[in-house]
Amino acid sequence: MSAGGQCEDFLEFQESIKQMRALDDNIIYMLNTSLPTESFKGQVNSEKVCTNLFNQLQQVHKSREKKINDCILSSAETLKKLRELRENNRDDVDIDKKFKSEQRKLRLLQSEVNVEDIVNQRSLKAFKERCRTYIRTNET
Repeated sequence: MSAGGQCEDFLEFQESIKQMRALDDNIIYMLNTSLPTESFKGQVNSEKVCTNLFNQLQQVHKSREKKINDCILSSAETLKKLRELRENNRDDVDIDKKFKSEQRKLRLLQSEVNVEDIVNQRSLKAFKERCRTYIRTNET
C-alpha cells in the first residue's frame, strides 16, 4: 500500500500508529516479566533479553518514524497540488475546503513527530533503568 493510501484518513493513520506503539505501551510489563529478580538471576540470560528487547524497540521506532514521515511528505505533496488548484480556481469553495482540510491534517501529522519523540524517550528510559548493567558494558 502506498504512503498516500495509508495517510488519506487521519483517524485510520492514528489507529495504525497506536497499534504500532503496543511494544512501547507495554515496555514496563515486558521488562518485569522478562528480567529475573536477584534470586532468579542465574536462570535467565538478562543480557540476551535486553539485547532482543532493544532491537525490537529500535525496529518499531524506525518503522513508525518512516510511516509518519512518509505521511507528512504525502500530505505536503497533496497540499502543494491543492494550492495550485486553489490559485487557479479562486472561486471554487470545494477546493478551498479540501485545501484547508489538508492543511489541518498536515499539522496533525507534524505534531505526531513530537508525540513519537516523547513515546520513544519514555520507552528508552524504562529500558535503560532495567537494563542499565547491560547498557554500561556495551557503551564503552
